[in-house]
Amino acid sequence: MDVLKQYLPLCWLKNNPLELPRSVDFFKQNLLFYFVVEYFMQANMTDDPIESFTEVSIETLLTLLFIGVMLFFNRTLYAYVQVTTAIIFCANIIALFIVPVLIWLTISEEPLSYYLLILLLLWDYTLVTYIIRQVLSINVIASLVLSLFYFVATYFGAFALGQLL
Repeated sequence: MDVLKQYLPLCWLKNNPLELPRSVDFFKQNLLFYFVVEYFMQANMTDDPIESFTEVSIETLLTLLFIGVMLFFNRTLYAYVQVTTAIIFCANIIALFIVPVLIWLTISEEPLSYYLLILLLLWDYTLVTYIIRQVLSINVIASLVLSLFYFVATYFGAFALGQLL
């Protein structure tokens, strides 16, 4: 619970991911939660549970790979657990809000549900940008571009590879 309290301020753009505790158990718990929530969302968008499982597996692997490659080239691979946990933890917190919004959107298709979904996705983008900026010590523009590349590589990459398989 103490680790959770230390990671939670990241969702409000506070704390530096490099200064957070390195907890492999917390990383594993977040990774499992991330996979389950992503699978739940993906399974509700497609009719084939195997396709959903494949796409979420690819997305998760691409996420882990992207962070690893980014840290490798920055020579900060020692912080892999903290940075990956930070990104996945923030995605999990946002997913707690996105899931009810997606259910609301599916049931009612209210314009407000779309606006709220866009706001939550922008929040996710902002958090990833903040974490990348803190970890790589780069300017905001560079972190915005790298964050955009992260989302394209992981989400669209997973979709594209899932379609090929």
